[in-house]
Amino acid sequence: MQMGLREANQKFSELVRAVKQGKEVLLTERGKPLAVVKLIEPHDDASAVVRRMEAAGLLRATSKHRSLPAWRVRSIRGAAVSRTVMMEREER
Repeated sequence: MQMGLREANQKFSELVRAVKQGKEVLLTERGKPLAVVKLIEPHDDASAVVRRMEAAGLLRATSKHRSLPAWRVRSIRGAAVSRTVMMEREER
């Protein structure tokens, strides 16, 4: 199935219905292919998705396999950000 962006916007519920039925919808902009909307496989676990994204070149594996350090509040010297923003607005 193929739809232009304007049509997809106007008939979004129809597009979603088609995807739920297992159809892939090709979105076009001015007649040129732009994106494919398709159903997400429900059996994919997070690691399978990450591996697929790595294979597609969308992600790069980390060289360090350790967890991030615990988050801590860090104090900042100087005026509060909210005060600085208010002062900048008053100057305009």
